[in-house]
Amino acid sequence: MKILQKIGQRLARHLSEPRKYTAQVATTSPEKLSQSLRPGDVLLVDGNSSFSTAIKYLTQSSWSHAALFIGDALPPAEKGTEQPLLIEADINDGVRSVGLSKYAQLHTRICRPVGLKENEIARVINYAVEQLGHKYDLRNIIDLARYLLPTPPVPLRFRRRLLSLGSGDPTLAICSSLIAQAFQSIHYPILPEIVMQKSGSQSSRNCQKEILHIRHHSLFTPRDFDVSPYFRIIKPTLECGFDPHTLSWSEHSPDQSDRV
Repeated sequence: MKILQKIGQRLARHLSEPRKYTAQVATTSPEKLSQSLRPGDVLLVDGNSSFSTAIKYLTQSSWSHAALFIGDALPPAEKGTEQPLLIEADINDGVRSVGLSKYAQLHTRICRPVGLKENEIARVINYAVEQLGHKYDLRNIIDLARYLLPTPPVPLRFRRRLLSLGSGDPTLAICSSLIAQAFQSIHYPILPEIVMQKSGSQSSRNCQKEILHIRHHSLFTPRDFDVSPYFRIIKPTLECGFDPHTLSWSEHSPDQSDRV
């Protein structure tokens, strides 16, 4: 089993390496991103590894990774080191805390849960903090090998299921599983299955009630926080006070060779 574990570790490192010739552009400055984030926010990331490419293809989305912003939930960092402000699930290191600079140069999106009280947000963050240090068992090579082919010819309706194929821990490397569990621990919806159920007496046939059914956490993807009707999209540039009248435009008129 140690041999499988070593093979899995090498495969995981290969899948998580940034791909060459991929240009990523951050649409938000690190300062504005930092100013806009609040504890409990979910930070989506447009990654550039082979693993990221596969997730984006299978979910038909720009988002391949998700991390939970925890604010000052962890003790202050040692002098000379960056304060960890995010908790994420990493395919190599398991559940870990990282600084905001890790994703400052990538395209990101902030998704904010609505209507939660401070103690409820604290419970979400505490759940994630308690998972720190959890390591994934990388012996299930099949769970990892599926990502060697970034764009498998799988019908759209089966792609979400492909992400949760198998029973090994690498399934949980879909980082959104950890965050989904954290919010489900306080019964906060992300993308639940909704069933309409009649309510009231037989005479009131038009009265119906929505019953929410929790999806299994392994079926959640980073995209789900983006499209969820229960998370507000926060754009740092607008949050920090955007005024189009203060912009400075170049007088240069691009010629045909400048156009994409």
